[in-house]
Amino acid sequence: MALETRLEARLSQKLVLTPQLQMAIRLLQLPQLELTQAINQEIIENPFLEEHTDDLYQGESEGGLSNEPESRSDGENEGAYSEVTMEGLTSFSVDEYFEERGADGRDLGYFTSGEDEKPGFETFLTESLDLTDHLKLQLDMSEAHGRLKEAAEMIIGNIDENGYLRATVEELAKVLGEELPVVEKALRLVQRFDPPGVGARDIKECLIIQIKLLGLEDTLVEKIVGNNLDDLERRKYQAIARSYRVTLEEVMVAVKIIEGLEPKPARNFSNVSVSFITPDVYVERMDDLYKIILNDEHTPRVRISSRYRELLKSKNILDKTEKQFLLEKYRSATWLIKSLDERNRTIYRVTESILRRQREFFENGIQYLKPLNLKTIAEDVSVHESNISRVTSNKYLACSHGVYPFRFFFSNSLGSEDGDISSTTVKELIKKIISEEDKTNPLTDQKLMDILSGKGIKIARRTLAKYREELNIAPHTKRKKIAN
Repeated sequence: MALETRLEARLSQKLVLTPQLQMAIRLLQLPQLELTQAINQEIIENPFLEEHTDDLYQGESEGGLSNEPESRSDGENEGAYSEVTMEGLTSFSVDEYFEERGADGRDLGYFTSGEDEKPGFETFLTESLDLTDHLKLQLDMSEAHGRLKEAAEMIIGNIDENGYLRATVEELAKVLGEELPVVEKALRLVQRFDPPGVGARDIKECLIIQIKLLGLEDTLVEKIVGNNLDDLERRKYQAIARSYRVTLEEVMVAVKIIEGLEPKPARNFSNVSVSFITPDVYVERMDDLYKIILNDEHTPRVRISSRYRELLKSKNILDKTEKQFLLEKYRSATWLIKSLDERNRTIYRVTESILRRQREFFENGIQYLKPLNLKTIAEDVSVHESNISRVTSNKYLACSHGVYPFRFFFSNSLGSEDGDISSTTVKELIKKIISEEDKTNPLTDQKLMDILSGKGIKIARRTLAKYREELNIAPHTKRKKIAN
């Protein structure tokens, strides 16, 4: 076959993600904290962006916010939802739009409080004491020195957040280049430190260390921990009593002591930071109306810098390269402001759609949650389903019933005599039934199925078991308790 060169015109379509579209998608899926960080970074990198620090709520002290959106009236949900008005939005530039809404306190129908709030209680929380420092302090106060102290420090450095040693004495001896008896002696030393049970290599050793510290060596308690942990987990108390030829009452006394031991010695020394959820949206009820409030209290408000805008308009000051650079930064800043605005609108509309379709939940609680999927909301809001997925990821909604992730409002349906019911509602019902069961004779999965069937809910046993596991509820054999 001969090789030849030729020109050919061909039409094709392909999806191209422009930098502006990529920015809009990225901002849409960010939760509030990450959004704040992203905006601050843009302010640092883009000279056209500046934080708008003017008083946005000056009208609030003079008779309230005069531009609050009117209630919505449409059919059966008349007057139930606040609505954002977009009329006239495209009649002026982005800069003019932001300057106007900053001047009169209007912000697309959602507001934040203008009052200075006192810092939350969590602001004054201190970090938990570090386990490693706690153990090293005790080591320094002991009589250990030289090679023994060096081995003990190595052991302390290999204790995990639960208080367990995650390396064998053989491995530690090899790393230290030390004899095995020295490392074993150092381990016995660390295992005498506070908290009781620290330095153990498994749950059995952890409990036995605590038993010895209680002076219960060679008792039924130590025998059960040493030989019958599996039977203890399955609550086979009668079998334990027969194996040691003791009464069931004696076994139960030993079980009570074992239940008082700590399986995670370092529980109170965890240095894991506590995360506090900041809702992205508030839904507040006022009489028979609901108000949607986007939480942008800690989000920087940005605008185009008038100084750099005038610099861009000036002639004979900038060369071609400088002007091109400023022009690109100006476009980037404009797209950021538009993307933030579009993000707020989309979140607001999605919340409004959820509120409309889950109104019974907001009025009466979780048992009235209805099945819902992303496609339904996407069709309602007239955006792609992937955007609904981005909006509802890692974001939270606060209402009178608590703080919930957006994904909480989306669940599969199960058949019932009254029509489809949300799987979340079924889980809540399972939790309630188990909480009220007889602890000495807990309900099996089959009995739970029968109870739900009596309430008109059809559910397979495998599905019920899956829901129970998702709720972190143990099987009935592990929930059983012996009556006193």
